[in-house]
Amino acid sequence: MNKSITVIGAGLAGCEAAYYLAQKGVKVTLYEMKPNKKSPAHKSDLFAELVCSNSLKAARIESAAGLLKEEMRRLGSICLKSADKSAVPAGGALAVERNQFSQYITEQIKNHPNIKIVYECAQKIPENGVTIVATGPLTDCALAEDIKKTVGSEYLSFFDAAAPIISGDSIDMTSAFYQSRYDKGEGDDYINCPLNKEEYENFHRELVSAERAPLKDFESDLTVYEGCMPIEILASRGTDAIRFGPMKPVGLTDPNTGRRPWAVLQLRKENCEGSMYNLVGFQTNLKFGEQKRVFSMIPALKNAEFMRYGVMHRNSFINSPELLNINLSLKRNPNVFFAGQLSGVEGYMESAASGILAAINALAYISEKEPLVLPKTTMIGGILGYITDPENAKKFQPMGANFGILPPLETRIRDKKERYLRLSQRGLADFEKQLAEFNNQ
Repeated sequence: MNKSITVIGAGLAGCEAAYYLAQKGVKVTLYEMKPNKKSPAHKSDLFAELVCSNSLKAARIESAAGLLKEEMRRLGSICLKSADKSAVPAGGALAVERNQFSQYITEQIKNHPNIKIVYECAQKIPENGVTIVATGPLTDCALAEDIKKTVGSEYLSFFDAAAPIISGDSIDMTSAFYQSRYDKGEGDDYINCPLNKEEYENFHRELVSAERAPLKDFESDLTVYEGCMPIEILASRGTDAIRFGPMKPVGLTDPNTGRRPWAVLQLRKENCEGSMYNLVGFQTNLKFGEQKRVFSMIPALKNAEFMRYGVMHRNSFINSPELLNINLSLKRNPNVFFAGQLSGVEGYMESAASGILAAINALAYISEKEPLVLPKTTMIGGILGYITDPENAKKFQPMGANFGILPPLETRIRDKKERYLRLSQRGLADFEKQLAEFNNQ
């Protein structure tokens, strides 16, 4: 096979892409700036470095993270091969000894006869041939400027904070009600979670004293914009600061009391099905455990299941719903594919999975075959469908694996464990069917 593809970046996504292609006989040129240069987040010279936790999340198949990993295994993921070899005891999670994990992947990449490694920081996306850009959320220097030029500078987004997302079926609707402010819009646009004066004051006290996640040294100079101010910082300005801000109750009437609440948290649908809701105005830098503890003080959220916790950090990602095709290629230049966190996925394995799909579809592109588009009932298909759905372009934020992005089952199952198992079983069946069709082209 006389085919070649360029991959930029040897993180999780880039390594998955390079390895998949090389295994298929494609000649890969892999650009990696290590060890000559490191981003402020990276310490090791190894490829596929795990910069945060050593946990790859839940292993059980009836979990969103477990379903994602099982799909990746069936696609030949090098990250999961390494994880299985470097696993450490972690209860129901798959955790790894991070140096062993990265070392195995690095050796496989360096020793593969079809991979040529160029140890330098790529300055621009090659004009000729097919390229997979997998440079991560801290892409900078000349390449960042070239990406801006390639995708349009208005589409390269930077964010300081994001709000949590919770499961729709975990909201206690006996303590909540549907209503838009002043009855504008559709009646079910928002779920309102009211608090009385005592509940609000208790919540405010715990919010301002809750423990915040430390920022990295290279993130400490972030400018916090008023429009995305972390809720705990805003709350520290005074007892009523958030009651006159994101928790203002004006234009709302609690049907249980017939009066306006003292304060209210609004929840907005994160997807059309209403299986996920965003905590409106609740951008936060609290530690994940503190988010669960403090936000669960709101009566309607006492049993809330967090699908994604709020985060605050320096990050960059393209507006994928506006820019990418479902096969992860750039709409304005189908020779260029994006993968990893830069493409708008969130999480270690999500980044790695996007690298595999970008590689599969880049190879399909040069082979003049139809792309692999996994059904949205699969976890990979659900994530990639979300990040490439034009409906999400206006207020796009990165998304990781969770069952809220999958279509609901035809028959409602109340038991969560059983429901998640059925979702996984359905997803894997659909995965195998679609993969077989793709391979039979």
